[in-house]
Amino acid sequence: MSRLMFAALASGSGKTTVTCAFLRAMTRRGLAPAAFKAGPDYIDPMFHRQVLGVPSYNLDLFFSDEEQIRALLAAHSAGRSPAVLEGAMGYYDGLGGCTDTASAWHLARATDTPVVLVLRPGSSSLTLAAQVKGLLAFRTPCQIRGLLLNGCSPMLAQTLAPALIRETGLPVFGCLPKVEGADFSSRHLGLVAAEEIPELQAKLDKLADALEQSADLDRLLALAESAPPLPAAPLPGEALASVPCRIAVARDEAFCFYYDDTLELFRRLGAELCFFSPLRDTALPDGCDGLYLGGGYPELHTQALAENHAMRQAVQANVRAGLPTLAECGGFLYLQQTLNDPEGRAWPMAGVLAGRGFGTGKLGRFGYVTLTANRPTLLLRPGEALPAHEFHYWDCTENGDALTAKKPVGRRSWPCVVADGNLFAGFPHLYLPARPKCALRFCQAAARWRRGR
Repeated sequence: MSRLMFAALASGSGKTTVTCAFLRAMTRRGLAPAAFKAGPDYIDPMFHRQVLGVPSYNLDLFFSDEEQIRALLAAHSAGRSPAVLEGAMGYYDGLGGCTDTASAWHLARATDTPVVLVLRPGSSSLTLAAQVKGLLAFRTPCQIRGLLLNGCSPMLAQTLAPALIRETGLPVFGCLPKVEGADFSSRHLGLVAAEEIPELQAKLDKLADALEQSADLDRLLALAESAPPLPAAPLPGEALASVPCRIAVARDEAFCFYYDDTLELFRRLGAELCFFSPLRDTALPDGCDGLYLGGGYPELHTQALAENHAMRQAVQANVRAGLPTLAECGGFLYLQQTLNDPEGRAWPMAGVLAGRGFGTGKLGRFGYVTLTANRPTLLLRPGEALPAHEFHYWDCTENGDALTAKKPVGRRSWPCVVADGNLFAGFPHLYLPARPKCALRFCQAAARWRRGR
């Protein structure tokens, strides 16, 4: 399998920009790349999807073991080449910020993927070589096979490249210069969602033009093709029974955080997924047996959500009637009585739960957690555990206590999740292929609802 990873010294180095430029350049050569993101990030894969027109998948070694990661990479790369992996944060940054577990390096090592380190010259130049040499020596094997400069002029790249080559022994594949008008802006959860960027396709073409002119794409492709064969295994959950059902999935500008692997697991279990918009539709899809409200940006769309009275009433009536419902983060906030917008104004939401959502101005309970059930719930039995993550700037007055969330490093823990009958709602984001039986239980509850209906 042809594959490579773009990684970096730190966040903000332009990994997503370089990855998207490379993906677009490859498609213009007539190739059909596959795209992947290290870690739990939802937003960067949206950009990959906009480039390729097909899903981009997360490869997360907190959610899946190394064998499962290799299986996912092989399955989602089938018929496509090269596979392009985008790293997360700094190259060795893993669980708790003080381990290399689930880091970009861990993923590169587990999949034996060659890595191109993206460097952004700014207030340093030759010091970059010292940092790279530190990375090369920090772990063995380090997997780093070359360097690419980002956000600098071709002239500066030509000046720096000989020194970087001499000091590190690594090839420099060129640069991606700064392209005026092609920046991706950011907000409180990271980059602005790809669907919201005006003229995104034109910007991607400009970035690909600049990369083709200033980087050696043939050598990058040769590096990808040098990757050794990757052993494949069955996908997680492949052996589970089929449970036909119809699940309504909220998907629009307000609810856009979903793992494609979770959605595909539902499909493999026999579910038909029916997408709808809480912003614009006035009713849930006909004949739905379950409801999935994912995360996103409901706080940026409070007025439109509040003014869609028909949808709020439909959600309230169906969830209260017992429709099996899974709500994560933004979906959890939508089920509350009210939700504050960024200016602090409270807007009515679906009113299923008793809480009020409000902005905090900072990340709350950020990062990976392990969830353990304190009592029977829709997805988990008492004592069962599920890996998850939290990433939100909004909080709620009623976060629930059906589960206990514990950080993987340190002793910090807290109660979370409202679970009552067929409802499972809370701030944690779930990657259900990590525990396929949880997805199966949701589908089984939906099938029971169908029979009762």
